[in-house]
Amino acid sequence: MNNELPSFDELPAVFAISLDNLGAITLAGEEQIKYLQGQVTCDVSTLDQKKLLNGAHCNAKGKVFSAFRLIDRQGKFFLIQPTSSIEQSLAELKKFGVFAKVEIAHDSENAYLAIAGKQATKKMADIFQQVPDAQTPVVQENTSTLVYIAGNINRYIIIDNTETLAELSATFDLPIYNDSVWNLLEITAGFPQLAQQYVAEYVPQMLNLQAIDGISFTKGCYLGQETVARMQYLGKNKRALFALAGKDMAANIGDVIEKKLGENWRKAGDVLAVYQADNKQTYLQGVLANDIDNETELRIKTQNSNLTIQSLPYKLNTETE
Repeated sequence: MNNELPSFDELPAVFAISLDNLGAITLAGEEQIKYLQGQVTCDVSTLDQKKLLNGAHCNAKGKVFSAFRLIDRQGKFFLIQPTSSIEQSLAELKKFGVFAKVEIAHDSENAYLAIAGKQATKKMADIFQQVPDAQTPVVQENTSTLVYIAGNINRYIIIDNTETLAELSATFDLPIYNDSVWNLLEITAGFPQLAQQYVAEYVPQMLNLQAIDGISFTKGCYLGQETVARMQYLGKNKRALFALAGKDMAANIGDVIEKKLGENWRKAGDVLAVYQADNKQTYLQGVLANDIDNETELRIKTQNSNLTIQSLPYKLNTETE
């Protein structure tokens, strides 16, 4: 395992990430589509066609338990997400799942490995017969499920048992980083990372789910749908997810982000995820007012830190489906 923590600009052309803090909730059974369709924001009925869906699982008030990537692996639905958001989401899905012909579990049979970088596609093609892409984002080869993640850097998730992934890692012969580097890639890609303390705190639009095709506004009823629709059509949402960067500073999940107003500082938002590179470059994911000006001075509360808003690989003013 490589213990170095590079900044985004210092990442190698191709590298591996051991995704110890990534997991999945699985659903299987004859009513898995029908059941999940009534629980999450994405249109599960399109999974067979699209192969990969972004989505969120909300409570009745429209607050997000988990943001996930949904795939089908060998007949099971996998809601891939940070392990930090699995416990509460799993409990809620199971609570209502007793009334449907569906088996819901925390995936304990598989491990997760990422291959990323500018040369990641070429490296994947050296090992696998078919490499997933934007048109075919999920591919099954032998016992492995390969998932393509679109964004500002090529990424692939490989799902298989621990022994097979260990063999693949040896075959790849790449530098392997811990999954804090995955956090860096998620932050710069603008995919929400929900620490346990922020579970059930935000509605999906505050986490930019509408901008990454994570909300269907035409699928019909699901848990929390009324709140999500009200936010969309009545313009009630005033917050959004941002990527920020700073130099020579420290930050932690849960820190308060402040903005300067005249000579004073006022709360602007909260830190959801943090990555601290060895060169003292810090990357943050935070929820701020969605109309915040890029020129606004931002800092971590009580620090002389200077945070700048980073561009994301999508726009927030996407139209509804």
